[in-house]
Amino acid sequence: MKNTLVIFNPSIEDGGVEKNLFLISNFLKKKISKINIITANKGRINEFDKDINIITPKFNINRNTNRKIKYLVCLIILIREILKNKKITVFTFQANIYAIIICNIFNVKIISRSNSAPQGWSNNLIKQFIFNFFFKRAQEIIVNSKDFKKQMDRKYSINSKCIYNPFDFQNIKKKSKEKINKEFIKKNTIKLITVGRLTDQKDQITILKSMKIILKKKDVFLFILGKGIFKDKIKNFINKNQLNKNVKILTFQKNPYKFINNADIFILTSKFEGLPNVLIEAQFLKKYIISTDCPTGPREILNNGNYGDLIKIGDYKKIAKLVLSYNKQKNLKKIKLGYKNLKRFSYKKNCNEYYKIINQYL
Repeated sequence: MKNTLVIFNPSIEDGGVEKNLFLISNFLKKKISKINIITANKGRINEFDKDINIITPKFNINRNTNRKIKYLVCLIILIREILKNKKITVFTFQANIYAIIICNIFNVKIISRSNSAPQGWSNNLIKQFIFNFFFKRAQEIIVNSKDFKKQMDRKYSINSKCIYNPFDFQNIKKKSKEKINKEFIKKNTIKLITVGRLTDQKDQITILKSMKIILKKKDVFLFILGKGIFKDKIKNFINKNQLNKNVKILTFQKNPYKFINNADIFILTSKFEGLPNVLIEAQFLKKYIISTDCPTGPREILNNGNYGDLIKIGDYKKIAKLVLSYNKQKNLKKIKLGYKNLKRFSYKKNCNEYYKIINQYL
């Protein structure tokens, strides 16, 4: 009898990681009879296949509780599950090193999926030493871009596996056609949009700095979709620089695609990523893309700038220059090329790659 697959994701939030978690988990359930998911968040468990067993704490944990507390609680649950049944294989989306340590102590097989480039989480010598030691003790390390793989393999002397994020493009297409508030549809105005958590990593302030330059010469409108700890900082910048009439912050949207579909330009200003889903979604919806050339993902998605424009991190002047020179016909070639090369992000192909790796250890 094969092992039970335990998927470990303590904190289910609203980002790209969660989109991948739901898509991959539900696909795997078609192939694997027993799947348990350990998480501290109960709010979105209805997005999993009804036959997946969800294991959560008996007590209620607030959605906004610190991640580290969620990690601790779920690691205790993981230990409990291992003690009940050692015939399990663990597949982690979060708290990877902690889970690897526990699985090694109890001699349990573990597959770890890293979501963002090492620049975001491996920033001191002690952490690097710990990661270097324990990454080698997982059965597999999976990453989501080729550049990410190069960085991980070089930094930690491992042989990680690269699997691109899977996308349900038909669902994106369907949701993109939903109607939106008329305030978004402004005639004779270039509509800009950025989607992501309001954090230092996503660096929305850089876009706002570019708006100060753009608005001197052209009428544009920027929509910021997302929520996070930098919301007040972003609001203060908007107020201080009198951008209120041309910038609107919308909180997290369950359906961002209808907003992206009604924009002209999609802008990403991240300082680091893994493989940013939002760029691929904007590419599918045939938007002109401006993105920072951050580690990792954007250069790969945009094919070295052939499918959109890459800029240096924090280069708000370049964003302004590109927006001011924007012309739909001029940018059409890059948009079309990006759309034609989306097969590498196929839902079925990439989910099958996950299954092939996981099935070896069940």
